[in-house]
Amino acid sequence: MARSPSSPAFWRSPLRGPWFTSLLGVALLAGITVLFVTGLLSYAAYNPNLSPVNDKTGDKGILGFYLFAWPTHPHWLYRLTQGVHVTLGIALVPVVLAKLWSVVPRLFQLPPARSLTHALERISLLLLVGGVLFEFVTGLLNIQLDYVFPGSFYPLHFYGAWVFFAAFGVHVVLRAPTAVRNLRRMRGSGEGERGEDAEAGSRPAATEAVPPPVSAAEPSLVAPDPAEPTVSRRGAVWLVGGGSLLLLATSAGQNFDGPLRRTALLAPHGGAEPGSGPGGFQINKTAASRGIDPAETSEDAWRLTVTGPSGTVRLSRAQLLELPLHSAALPIACVEGWSTSDQWWRGVRLRDLAALVGYEPTSAPDVLVESLQRRGAFRRAALRENQVRDERSLLALDVNGEPLTPDHGHPARIIVPAAPGVLNTKWVARMTFGDL
Repeated sequence: MARSPSSPAFWRSPLRGPWFTSLLGVALLAGITVLFVTGLLSYAAYNPNLSPVNDKTGDKGILGFYLFAWPTHPHWLYRLTQGVHVTLGIALVPVVLAKLWSVVPRLFQLPPARSLTHALERISLLLLVGGVLFEFVTGLLNIQLDYVFPGSFYPLHFYGAWVFFAAFGVHVVLRAPTAVRNLRRMRGSGEGERGEDAEAGSRPAATEAVPPPVSAAEPSLVAPDPAEPTVSRRGAVWLVGGGSLLLLATSAGQNFDGPLRRTALLAPHGGAEPGSGPGGFQINKTAASRGIDPAETSEDAWRLTVTGPSGTVRLSRAQLLELPLHSAALPIACVEGWSTSDQWWRGVRLRDLAALVGYEPTSAPDVLVESLQRRGAFRRAALRENQVRDERSLLALDVNGEPLTPDHGHPARIIVPAAPGVLNTKWVARMTFGDL
């Protein structure tokens, strides 16, 4: 008689069991918590409450309760938080897949609900599975610069994260006591050690393979009629862990300097630097891809318009170079997880530009920055007053001792410590200081 997926006998892998599932759950509890926290920090780094042009997740309501003014110290802050977020997310893929595989029989259990608690667990499990797949798939596509989902990545990933983490929290509350009991019981009974016999091809006895369920309403994940084992549970753990370490080793390098970057084989911005010379470091959006007309950025045509309470001034690149110039060593860090090493930028301090239109440098306000770009997000971006007042925040004209290249924002671009890369506007055309 054919067995259906709702029958425990349908699932015959000897690897499934409370010990394996609980161990993966503990790993995900730590990893996903870090992912969620660093993801929220990434959203805060955009200062979405500052201006609508920064907020790509409108109508967030109470979900923005935690937002705060993103700091400029240390200058590598966003490089760290987003690097951890993306790299850890990639490394957790094998753990997530193994966890989903380990609990897939529960998705087919009948009847759908045996009690109120069981119903809540089933609902949280469905939201959890759907949420984790959505979040990881959209995140990975965004990292690979090949985002194909309809709609903007920012709101989909943000709202999806809250739905997923809410289901994750409910599931943890409902399942944590069981997971702890399973790990303690299996450690005490030595089931993890008995699984080693499977490597030799022996078939575990039914009494060893099927620990008693926690309750009558809690069917065991262990197959009542397991197939012949080919690897032990401990071997499976090593396989999952090895896969995570491999992904970590082939993606983390995009967050570091020097030779380590060449180890990031799976990262779009891994490998060698994309060019040579002072401007030979990573970029996301080129001048051509954003519709920049070279005629607009020529010395004769381009002017920077700066507006404030005392009026408007228009400055050529030559006039900007006659103003007091300052240098700062700052990286570019992107939401996709990659970052550059510290580059030496030289230009006019943002607070000095604010002084040209009526503000004291130490009381410079927020600023709205507009780019010449015609395509792509963040053609306009706002910077908070603490970013404007930081002495390292520049309207950069040069990088590493040479004028900016077209792809790095010539004739002028913003560079601000600890800010997401998209807020470091390139091909700047207008700056408006004051209430946004």
